[in-house]
Amino acid sequence: MSFLKLMTKKMTITIRKAKQEDLETVHDLVRGLAIYEKAEASFTASLKEYQEDFEAGWFECQVAENEGVIVGMVIYYETFSTWKGRMLYLEDFYVKEAVRRFGVGQKLFDAFHQTAREKGCKMTKWQVIDWNTPAVKFYEKNNAIIEKEWWNVKIFLE
Repeated sequence: MSFLKLMTKKMTITIRKAKQEDLETVHDLVRGLAIYEKAEASFTASLKEYQEDFEAGWFECQVAENEGVIVGMVIYYETFSTWKGRMLYLEDFYVKEAVRRFGVGQKLFDAFHQTAREKGCKMTKWQVIDWNTPAVKFYEKNNAIIEKEWWNVKIFLE
């Protein structure tokens, strides 16, 4: 069944842990996120790297499905806050544009936070681009604290 036909029917969203065979679709969703963020050229991680790193436990992923079609995902990993203790870092969170506003993002976000609770985490953390008003509003609606005084810092090792 085509993606468009699925959208004309009532959606039944299922959230589940990703499996190795989901990674090609997850990789494509991350590319969609990079395009949305106007940074596709920066998306250089290959599908092979995703497969190897997923297998090695570098990251976890949950997917949202509608009748067997993956329509969204969250990618996250365990990390540690020296001030708070265990935490989950939400690396990527993306829902296909055609299914936004149907509650898919909220279900994924809630499942991510439930996973953090089950792992005994004290908090979750992530980034949001300042111009992404819909995302900022979504996070504010979910009582997220958006820190504006901390700056991102990184070094590329390649």
